Amino acid sequence: MKLKFEDIVSQLKKGNFAQVYFMVGEEPWFADYITDYIAKHAIKEEEKAFNQTILYGRDITAMDIVHEARRYPMMAPRQVVIVKEAQNIKDFDPLATYLEAPAPTTILVINYRAKFDQRTKTWKALNKKEFITLETKKLYDNQVGPWINDYLTKMGLNIEPKANVMLVDHLGTKLSNIVKALDKLKVAVGKDVKIITPKHVEDYIGISKDFNNFELQNAIIRGDVVKANQIVRIFGQNPNEYPMVLTIGVLFHFFRKLLVYIVTPDKSDRNIASVLGIPPFFVKDYRAAARRFNWQKSRQVISLLREYDLRSKGFNNNSASDGDLLQELVFKIMH
Repeated sequence: MKLKFEDIVSQLKKGNFAQVYFMVGEEPWFADYITDYIAKHAIKEEEKAFNQTILYGRDITAMDIVHEARRYPMMAPRQVVIVKEAQNIKDFDPLATYLEAPAPTTILVINYRAKFDQRTKTWKALNKKEFITLETKKLYDNQVGPWINDYLTKMGLNIEPKANVMLVDHLGTKLSNIVKALDKLKVAVGKDVKIITPKHVEDYIGISKDFNNFELQNAIIRGDVVKANQIVRIFGQNPNEYPMVLTIGVLFHFFRKLLVYIVTPDKSDRNIASVLGIPPFFVKDYRAAARRFNWQKSRQVISLLREYDLRSKGFNNNSASDGDLLQELVFKIMH
């Protein structure tokens, strides 16, 4: 039975545990959260020594899982068997037989950190009973900002748009990194703070509110050559903290959306926000950019970004550093 992550968590918090959880996909945070919750709450602490087993796919076979799952709990009403890194198991067919008649006293949790072949006997068996399956995908870039908003809202916090963008640019799409940073912010700002600001992000996460990809993008939009050069110089001096590939990615996504903005007839804030998948707060940036970059110039910028992305990876570039390349790239974009 396929359920959304939120629905699974809701059932767990009500104390409703299924016999089998089979979680697949490329974004492990969701599966890790569910696994940790079950490990912590499914059985009592004093029962875990004999009734909670953790297995790793690289060390076992599917038949080993079956043997563990069929074992009776010791002095407890049930046991928990957790399988991590299950994608390393070559043949899952033996598990299909277990799924036809699972042990009623076992909660089996399997984490498979990849795509799973849904044509297999195991997958078909999973969907015959009231087992829980969860498929996860990595977040796209435009999904991270809203996800951060939702996560903070659940903790009773809001975040200013610029602070949100700073986190997205710096942390990327890996949820484990994002959650770690957000939890750190929650503790650091204290109970009295309800809105995360760029200053909070700078102070507690270590991201400069003045020198980041968001500010570079804004300098380019405004035509502020001095500010853009300041930021590029800082980036060039700290390539590990400000990788060029990330900067190119941020600018590429912006100018690709700018092309969509230019050809969209209805340029109202509400419609543009919907079409581009951005908060209404940022529509003004595209409106300002369109005054400096028309359709032809925007396409030229995208071509430049592709060219310098290749050069930063060694194509047609024998000696220039990433800092030199970025300085050259920004100059060409702005002139």
